[in-house]
Amino acid sequence: MLSFKEYLKEDVASGSLSIFDIDDTLFRTKTKVHVVKDGKRIHSMTPAEFNVYDLKPGESFDFSEFRSSAIFYRTAKPIGLVFRLAKQMLARFKRTPQKEIAIITARTDLDDKQLFLKTFKKYGFDIKRVHVHRAGNLGMPGPAAKAKIARDYLNSGKYTIARMFDDAVGNLNAFLALKSEFPDVTFEAFFIHEDGTITRHQHG
Repeated sequence: MLSFKEYLKEDVASGSLSIFDIDDTLFRTKTKVHVVKDGKRIHSMTPAEFNVYDLKPGESFDFSEFRSSAIFYRTAKPIGLVFRLAKQMLARFKRTPQKEIAIITARTDLDDKQLFLKTFKKYGFDIKRVHVHRAGNLGMPGPAAKAKIARDYLNSGKYTIARMFDDAVGNLNAFLALKSEFPDVTFEAFFIHEDGTITRHQHG
């Protein structure tokens, strides 16, 4: 596990991009992904289980609960270490516009934007300073969608450091693969374990 200081010791003058996931990274929720076959739900799983589930013939995913702001607001609980880290970074970088913090979630648009944002505010997270990108709207696999959004940021040329915090190895690998397109950027990937601890991830 890494300490807060390892994330915050960089030169304040350098440009950096820090990307956080939501589900099982910033928050733990009771939102479920359902597996559907022949028009019926046959299985429900957590976001962590979804990350490693392979659809069988005839199956499809039902993400309807992930569009519900009410479920998110009612059940979301901050994951202590990661959530505190994100809040500390927001506070430390408040007056340094060259340091950007973004949220990239695999979710699509939720049904009540204000209630969704109110969840962050409830726990003291300054969400008005962070853009939430819904990678699920792009209509492509999650890792590719998240990498595309990160690429759009990096194309600005403003950043010398780019880091991602996520609980899905596939997302982290797709992010680290951008290094070949941006050789002058230092990439850092951090895996969020089920117990909320953080470890540095190397492309695998």
